[in-house]
Amino acid sequence: MSDRKLGRRISDAGVLIVSLMLSPAGPSWSAQTAAAWQAPRTADGHPDLQGVWTNSTITPLERPKEFGERLVITEAEARTLEAQNQQFNEEADAPTDPSVKTQDLPHSCGLGFTGADCGYNMFWLDRGQSVVEVDGERRSSLIVEPGDGRVPLLPDRQKALTERFLKMRQNFDGPEARPLAERCLLAFGSSSGPPMLPVLYNNNYQIVQTKDTVMILVEMVHDARIIRLGGMRLPANIRKWMGDSIGRWEGDTLAVETTGFTEQESFRGSTSNLKVIERFTRVAADKINYRVTVEDPGAFSRPWTAEYPFYATHEPIYEYACHEGNYALPGILAGAREDEKKGTLSRASRELSKGEK
Repeated sequence: MSDRKLGRRISDAGVLIVSLMLSPAGPSWSAQTAAAWQAPRTADGHPDLQGVWTNSTITPLERPKEFGERLVITEAEARTLEAQNQQFNEEADAPTDPSVKTQDLPHSCGLGFTGADCGYNMFWLDRGQSVVEVDGERRSSLIVEPGDGRVPLLPDRQKALTERFLKMRQNFDGPEARPLAERCLLAFGSSSGPPMLPVLYNNNYQIVQTKDTVMILVEMVHDARIIRLGGMRLPANIRKWMGDSIGRWEGDTLAVETTGFTEQESFRGSTSNLKVIERFTRVAADKINYRVTVEDPGAFSRPWTAEYPFYATHEPIYEYACHEGNYALPGILAGAREDEKKGTLSRASRELSKGEK
């Protein structure tokens, strides 16, 4: 992450200068260019989605409750949110006082960080700086349907999700009991998808096309999605990480339907019957509109849809080394063994162990 930020500071100035040199002046040129623009084509005649793209944004998946049913926000509100984010970043970027003990760190410091994790500063994070914009509208959430901008999770699945989370927080019997992201088997927070959601950092994706395949290389944990164009579904007994993705061209839009997820994956409480329908439409030289609908009657009271752009980026895909030289997982398990020796396992952990026996 540090290399990316340093590289950005060096290259952005050059990109700005080149852009100013190449861009004709005046709003009329921009309007005419946008109206006349057509997506470039590959050798087989399909829209060319290839390149490196980013979906980083400060807009959350679910709508903050203060916006209610209001998806579109004003430019002034967007500027306020971006200014608040900038202030948060500057404050969080301040060096941590080395004399402060772990237990004295803030219990909650934003962006989901609590306790010892509050020792991180913004040097390590890169979640974007802007509110998402689609069709000229600034949005309060990535979710556009249902109207409240919230995931319509069924109460029973919410209960199961909570129980699963609590079990994970207490079960340290072995690496198999730890979550997939902690084991570096899949990207964090559904970054690899589907749906491909923005997370705290490493929000870059590289798309490569052939006549019958689209590959999406995900920077986070280096996942690689393979989308077969017009292919046959795999047998129901074959389940894959990130599911089985089949794509087709609907005019200038790449539509992708993914099913066949493993039981070990659960997106926002979903079951293995999850179905995700994605649509990729290149609308400008530097922009792909991404619209995704999530369906799972066993988890959600109704299908729900999110929409946001991917922007072209001059930054490379950085190699992501998750466990090489990373002693987190051995340290977690070793710490649990020490707690067992000392008899200091929590009551919840002991009760969990009794229940599993």
